[in-house]
Amino acid sequence: MKSAYELAMERLQKTSPSLSLTDEQKKELAELDSKYQAKIAEKELFLNEQIQKAQAEDKVEDIDSLQKQLVSEVRRLHEECEAAKEKLRNEFTRQ
Repeated sequence: MKSAYELAMERLQKTSPSLSLTDEQKKELAELDSKYQAKIAEKELFLNEQIQKAQAEDKVEDIDSLQKQLVSEVRRLHEECEAAKEKLRNEFTRQ
Protein backbone atom coordinates (compact mmCIF):
# COMPACT_ATOMS: atom_id res chain seq x y z
CA MET A 1 0.00 0.00 0.00
CA LYS A 2 1.37 3.42 -0.99
CA SER A 3 1.59 6.33 1.38
CA ALA A 4 -0.11 9.66 0.69
CA TYR A 5 3.32 11.12 -0.09
CA GLU A 6 4.05 8.47 -2.74
CA LEU A 7 0.64 8.99 -4.35
CA ALA A 8 1.14 12.76 -4.40
CA MET A 9 4.58 12.35 -5.98
CA GLU A 10 3.13 10.09 -8.68
CA ARG A 11 0.44 12.67 -9.50
CA LEU A 12 3.03 15.43 -9.60
CA GLN A 13 5.22 13.39 -11.93
CA LYS A 14 2.28 12.92 -14.32
CA THR A 15 1.38 16.61 -14.46
CA SER A 16 4.93 17.97 -14.49
CA PRO A 17 7.58 15.35 -15.15
CA SER A 18 11.03 16.07 -13.82
CA LEU A 19 13.65 16.98 -16.36
CA SER A 20 16.72 14.78 -16.42
CA LEU A 21 19.63 16.61 -17.96
CA THR A 22 22.61 15.27 -19.83
CA ASP A 23 26.11 16.21 -18.76
CA GLU A 24 26.35 18.58 -21.73
CA GLN A 25 23.11 20.32 -20.74
CA LYS A 26 24.28 20.63 -17.15
CA LYS A 27 27.51 22.11 -18.45
CA GLU A 28 25.58 24.70 -20.50
CA LEU A 29 23.54 25.70 -17.46
CA ALA A 30 26.68 25.93 -15.32
CA GLU A 31 28.39 28.11 -17.95
CA LEU A 32 25.38 30.41 -18.04
CA ASP A 33 25.37 30.60 -14.25
CA SER A 34 29.10 31.34 -14.24
CA LYS A 35 28.67 34.08 -16.83
CA TYR A 36 26.05 35.83 -14.72
CA GLN A 37 28.05 35.40 -11.52
CA ALA A 38 30.91 37.21 -13.26
CA LYS A 39 28.56 40.01 -14.35
CA ILE A 40 27.26 40.34 -10.79
CA ALA A 41 30.79 40.41 -9.35
CA GLU A 42 31.82 43.05 -11.87
CA LYS A 43 28.81 45.22 -11.01
CA GLU A 44 29.41 44.77 -7.27
CA LEU A 45 33.08 45.76 -7.59
CA PHE A 46 32.26 48.86 -9.60
CA LEU A 47 29.41 50.06 -7.41
CA ASN A 48 31.18 49.25 -4.12
CA GLU A 49 34.10 51.34 -5.36
CA GLN A 50 31.70 54.19 -6.13
CA ILE A 51 30.15 53.83 -2.67
CA GLN A 52 33.58 54.03 -1.04
CA LYS A 53 34.37 57.20 -3.00
CA ALA A 54 31.05 58.73 -1.93
CA GLN A 55 31.75 57.77 1.70
CA ALA A 56 35.18 59.42 1.53
CA GLU A 57 33.51 62.60 0.30
CA ASP A 58 30.63 62.35 2.83
CA LYS A 59 27.97 62.32 0.10
CA VAL A 60 25.19 60.58 2.02
CA GLU A 61 22.59 60.95 -0.75
CA ASP A 62 24.96 59.42 -3.29
CA ILE A 63 25.75 56.55 -0.93
CA ASP A 64 22.05 55.71 -0.51
CA SER A 65 21.45 55.98 -4.24
CA LEU A 66 24.41 53.77 -5.08
CA GLN A 67 23.43 51.16 -2.50
CA LYS A 68 19.90 51.02 -3.93
CA GLN A 69 21.36 50.77 -7.42
CA LEU A 70 23.61 47.91 -6.31
CA VAL A 71 20.70 45.96 -4.85
CA SER A 72 18.59 46.64 -7.93
CA GLU A 73 21.32 45.63 -10.38
CA VAL A 74 22.15 42.42 -8.53
CA ARG A 75 18.46 41.48 -8.35
CA ARG A 76 18.00 42.26 -12.06
CA LEU A 77 20.99 40.12 -13.02
CA HIS A 78 19.78 37.21 -10.86
CA GLU A 79 16.35 37.42 -12.50
CA GLU A 80 17.93 37.66 -15.95
CA CYS A 81 20.04 34.59 -15.18
CA GLU A 82 17.06 32.57 -13.98
CA ALA A 83 15.06 33.57 -17.07
CA ALA A 84 17.94 32.57 -19.35
CA LYS A 85 18.30 29.22 -17.56
CA GLU A 86 14.56 28.59 -17.78
CA LYS A 87 14.65 29.36 -21.51
CA LEU A 88 17.52 26.93 -21.92
CA ARG A 89 15.67 24.24 -19.94
CA ASN A 90 12.63 24.71 -22.19
CA GLU A 91 14.87 24.21 -25.23
CA PHE A 92 16.15 20.98 -23.67
CA THR A 93 12.62 19.62 -23.31
CA ARG A 94 11.84 20.34 -26.98
CA GLN A 95 14.85 18.37 -28.20
